[in-house]
Amino acid sequence: MKPQVSTQYDSFDDSLVDAVGLEETSEEDLWFLPGPMEEEPDYLPPGSRAEPRETTVLDDWRRAEAGNAARLARVAGRIGALDDRLRRGPEGWRHRLALIEAADLSWFVGDRIGPDRLALWISMRLSGVQDNTAALARVGWAVRRLTGGPGPEVDLSAFLDRRDPENMADEAEPFADRAGGWTGVMAQGGALHPITRACMGFHLWSLAGLGQQGDRMEAAVTAARIAASEGTGAVFAPLAMGGAGGLRAGGPAAERLERWLDGMETACLTAMRHLDDIEAWSARAETMMAPLSGKTPPTLRAVLTEWPLVSASMAETLTGASRAAVQRNLAWMEARGLIREMTGQGRFRLWRVAT
Repeated sequence: MKPQVSTQYDSFDDSLVDAVGLEETSEEDLWFLPGPMEEEPDYLPPGSRAEPRETTVLDDWRRAEAGNAARLARVAGRIGALDDRLRRGPEGWRHRLALIEAADLSWFVGDRIGPDRLALWISMRLSGVQDNTAALARVGWAVRRLTGGPGPEVDLSAFLDRRDPENMADEAEPFADRAGGWTGVMAQGGALHPITRACMGFHLWSLAGLGQQGDRMEAAVTAARIAASEGTGAVFAPLAMGGAGGLRAGGPAAERLERWLDGMETACLTAMRHLDDIEAWSARAETMMAPLSGKTPPTLRAVLTEWPLVSASMAETLTGASRAAVQRNLAWMEARGLIREMTGQGRFRLWRVAT
C-alpha cells in the first residue's frame, strides 16, 4: 500500500509551474502592456530654458581669449599702429574714417546709406525724397559717437541717447535696469582685453534686452569704442571696413572671437591703406597748389581730406568761401587730376580725391 502525499505540495508545484510559464511567455504575447518609455514620442511643449549664469558666460570668453592669444596680440598691434598714426595725423583723418565706418555699418544693418548721402546729411542736413530720415539719423548718431565724446562704459544711457518714455507700461522693465545688467557683466569682465570685452559686449547686447530698431548699429558702435578705449589717437577700432564678417553671430564664444579678430584685422589694414593714400594725396596737392594765393585753396584741401565726397554747396558751407571761389578752385584741381567728379551730371556734382 503506497503512502499518501500531502496535497499542499501539489498546489505549490502548480503555482511554481504557472510562474515559470509566465516568464517564458514572449513579449509579443504581452500586447496589453505599455511599451518602454523611451519609445514614446514627446508631445510636451518645450519649456523655457534657463539662462546661463554670468560666471559661465565670463568663463567661456576667458577660454576663448586664451585660445586666440596669438591672434589677439597681432590685432592689438594693428590697432596700436592705427592709434599712433591718428595721433600724429590731422584731425580730419578721424572724421573721415568715422564717416566711412558709419556708412559701412549702415549696409550691415540694412539701412544702406552711401557716403554721398551721409556727407550731405551730416554737413548740411540735406536728404532726398527717397531717403529714410530715421536711417540717416541713426547713421548720423554713429558718426558723432565714432568721432568723440564720453565712452559707453561711463554712461550707456547717455551714450545711446535712450531714455524710458513717460507713459511706459508698469510691467515693462526700465531701460536703466537693462543697461545696468549689461554694464555689470562688462565690469566683471574687466580683466579681459578690451578687444575681447568689445566682442563679448556686442554678442551679449540682445541677451541683455537692449535690442530695438537699429540695435545692431548701437551694439557695433559701442563695441568699436570699447575696443579702442585704451588708445589716445583712435577714437574707435574699425569693424566694418573691408567687410563686416566679424560681426556675424553664431557659434560658441571661441568661434565668435576668432571671426571678430579676423574682421577687425582686415578693417584696420583697410583703414591704414586709406590713410596712406590720403597722406600721399595731401602732400601732392600741397605741392601743386602752392602757387595759388588766398585762404580758399588750403581750406578746400583740408575739407577734401576730411570728407570722402564733397559738393560745391558743402565746400561753400565748410570753408566759408564764396560759391564762385569754391567752383573756381574745384575746377582747377579737377583739371590737374587732384580730384575726380563722381556723378557725371551737370548739377548736384560730387568730387573726391584722386588717389
